[in-house]
Amino acid sequence: MKRVVSVSLGSSERDKSVQVRLGGEDFSLERVGTDGDAAKFTELIRQLDGKVEAIGFGGCDIYAYAGKRRYIFREPYGFAQHAKQTPVVDGSSLKNTLERETIEYLGREGVIDFRRSKVLLVCAVDRFGMAEALAKSGCKLIFGDLMFAIGIPLPIWSMWNLRLLAFLLLPVVARLPFKWLYPTGEKQRKITPKHGRYYRWADVIAGDFLLIRKHLPDDLSGKVIITNTTTEQDVALLKERGLKLLVTSTPVFEGRSFGTNVMEGVIVSLLGKPPAELAADDYFAKMKELGWKPEVRWLGEEKG
Repeated sequence: MKRVVSVSLGSSERDKSVQVRLGGEDFSLERVGTDGDAAKFTELIRQLDGKVEAIGFGGCDIYAYAGKRRYIFREPYGFAQHAKQTPVVDGSSLKNTLERETIEYLGREGVIDFRRSKVLLVCAVDRFGMAEALAKSGCKLIFGDLMFAIGIPLPIWSMWNLRLLAFLLLPVVARLPFKWLYPTGEKQRKITPKHGRYYRWADVIAGDFLLIRKHLPDDLSGKVIITNTTTEQDVALLKERGLKLLVTSTPVFEGRSFGTNVMEGVIVSLLGKPPAELAADDYFAKMKELGWKPEVRWLGEEKG
């Protein structure tokens, strides 16, 4: 049985392990949280190295993309060096393919009419493929990178401005401790309502679920969320707050949609190549072969 393990700086309360068959192979997919403990995080990487098919990074990104440029986050990149044999993946390559296709699928299948929708993407540099697909969809679009990642209460209204800010800020931001940018450990359990006017403005809220949840408002009536890494408890919370539609870009196994880092690990394992040797077309071809498509769950009133 192939084993893919996501080691996360996040809360251990979100841990999950499932056994599934994918691409003709049996897999054990696991998520192990370290509650923000960097020493435990790196020790787990050392322990798993050479014993699993792929190690995923959860709760932090190694890379961020802006256009054709790739930026390396110094701290997570340093963590990855503790794996000497096993491929380490952070989901960034899959985000640039699977999540781009997710937006196109939802529009093509008539699930969401983006031309009539207002969309809040909470952090675009984390999901540049999704950002570009949304920009092409014809929706009214706000990027929340400054608000949700840095704490500056300013929306970004265009791809041009997003690219400019990414080119200016990412070289600096990539050197900061990752816990300054993303909720880890105990912070993943807290919800502090904020930026309410932008949640209210949006018909669709998209992006990393923990960033969405971080400032989640009490009322989500009639709204759509496009995300992943949701647990059964998360789905219950969203339903309680009135969410109409939940779309996850990754498959749901036993009530849990795993992160892109886990599913990227599956593809790397099935293809049997180092991540550095894989291109976008390799990911697209394998996703098509596996029959992956977005998971669409109506929690409130159904379409039509």
